[in-house]
Amino acid sequence: MKRLLLFAALLGGLTWPASGRADEIAPEHREVIKKGMDWLVKQQHRDGHWDANGGQYPTSMTALAGMALLMEGSTMREGKYADNIRRAVDWLVDRSQRNGMIGNPNNPTEAGRYMYGHGFSLLFLGSVYGEEEDSERRKKLEDVLTRGVDFCVKAQTPRGGWGYVSSADGGGFDEGSVTITQVQGLRACRNAGIVVPKEGINKAQDYLEKSTTDKGGVIYSLANGGGRAAGGERPPLTAAAIACMFNAGQYDSPLCKKWLNYCKTAIPIGAPGRMGHDEYTHYYYGQALYILGDDGFAKLFPQSKPEERLTWSKYRTAMFEHLKNTQNKNDGSWSGGYIGPIFSTSVYLTILQLDNSTLPIYQR
Repeated sequence: MKRLLLFAALLGGLTWPASGRADEIAPEHREVIKKGMDWLVKQQHRDGHWDANGGQYPTSMTALAGMALLMEGSTMREGKYADNIRRAVDWLVDRSQRNGMIGNPNNPTEAGRYMYGHGFSLLFLGSVYGEEEDSERRKKLEDVLTRGVDFCVKAQTPRGGWGYVSSADGGGFDEGSVTITQVQGLRACRNAGIVVPKEGINKAQDYLEKSTTDKGGVIYSLANGGGRAAGGERPPLTAAAIACMFNAGQYDSPLCKKWLNYCKTAIPIGAPGRMGHDEYTHYYYGQALYILGDDGFAKLFPQSKPEERLTWSKYRTAMFEHLKNTQNKNDGSWSGGYIGPIFSTSVYLTILQLDNSTLPIYQR
């Protein structure tokens, strides 16, 4: 309830009221979720972290796995996964560097991509901050998030995007996927009451607009001369951009309409099988369509035909059935992709639990 009140206070009235309900999750999909969660918690290391194949990306994996557990409704204080969440939080807090970066730049699996871990950590820690009632722990979390936001803003490139490392370390390189990770992390912090400079968010939105082609898709990068005329639209980045814009409460912007129209063709709802970067694609596309709901598209495009409209119900029916059929029957995980099952399982459990409506960042 605290999460709902905080969200309402920060964002005010919403364009599309109705919230998701946990009872909308079908019994067979609840069983899929249970098996997946059981597997995920067994993979947590004693010190509280998760990692990908070969011990890679522990900061990102810990934050993403932690988000999947938060989606169930547990918090650091109560619930089935309270201990797992608390240990994940402590592990990430211990990796807050003096300059505000969350992660370990000396870890060879993270050194070249530490901004991913930082952005996902802001998302996770920002989502748990409002639930912490112990004054000392809350003060510590506030410090970590405040310095983390400061580091994030300073790492932004002059164009308004972010790269795999900070602008200073990466020679000003930026690209869409890291940019969206940072924007969503900053939004979670703002939802929690942490001060986030508006200028950084505005620059990021300008970056995404300049990354959008006439076809309505988002390109990989504005660095090295990229721009609207460059072509090379990326469906995963476009879906992620929609989710970020919806997180900011900008449901009916002309830019969002362009992205939605592009994704309607580029990411068919009825065929959710393997595609390039499909975990990443559906991680954000699922969020976007959940927030869109069943009547959001019709409100944005009143002249559209009912059978052509994007709706959460259509997506949920196709995607949830796909996830049920592709789940590992032996242990409850999902495999696929070079990152490994921790990533895939965390992503898919997040999508499957959107109807729980537990976190402000994903709510309608």
